[in-house]
Amino acid sequence: MIRAYEETYLNDAMNNLGDMFDYAICDLGYEPEIFFSQFLISGIAKYFEKGNPKYIAGLSGIELADEVIYRTEGKRPCAEPSEEINKSPEYWSGWILAYYQWYTAHSFSYIHKRGLNISRILSLYPTLHEADLSKFVSVADGIIEKSKNNDVSNLKKIRQAKGVTQKELSELTGVSLRMIQLYEQKQQNIRKAEAQTLVNISKSLGCDVETLFE
Repeated sequence: MIRAYEETYLNDAMNNLGDMFDYAICDLGYEPEIFFSQFLISGIAKYFEKGNPKYIAGLSGIELADEVIYRTEGKRPCAEPSEEINKSPEYWSGWILAYYQWYTAHSFSYIHKRGLNISRILSLYPTLHEADLSKFVSVADGIIEKSKNNDVSNLKKIRQAKGVTQKELSELTGVSLRMIQLYEQKQQNIRKAEAQTLVNISKSLGCDVETLFE
């Protein structure tokens, strides 16, 4: 697997992302998911996951949080970071997230979309914060895989409920088998299908056109 940056930078990246979440959540009082969303929106997540040296090692975690807030709110926080001897669960959530993102090469937005948000990671802290990193990877992979399996399109749900195979639906509607597959995998937006295609599919499955839409 090709990773965005060398392992020699990983320790800095993990510590910095840990400090960023610790400072934003514990010292500045941000809700975990609100700040994670701001991290994504700010564009810094993209720089981080692509291995930009400035963001993975050049800026401290406090400076990263400062930049996220400035880019999304137009202001800079003024609270001083607390000096805790023991690392907080919030620190661990950012620390382990940085590792998982580097290890899997998934984007932060993909990880978030698939249910591995900061709140979910925090919920894993009691059982996994002292475990080997590979254990977290295994659990996180399971969460993401379950999310993928649950992300079934309406077209697929209706087709399966009617007991119709993809090939049979293709033959009934005149829509290519590949296009049926793309609609079901959400790689093609069924809303953008031609009107006649939607009519043919809905008639073949005995449903309204609107029920095919997500």
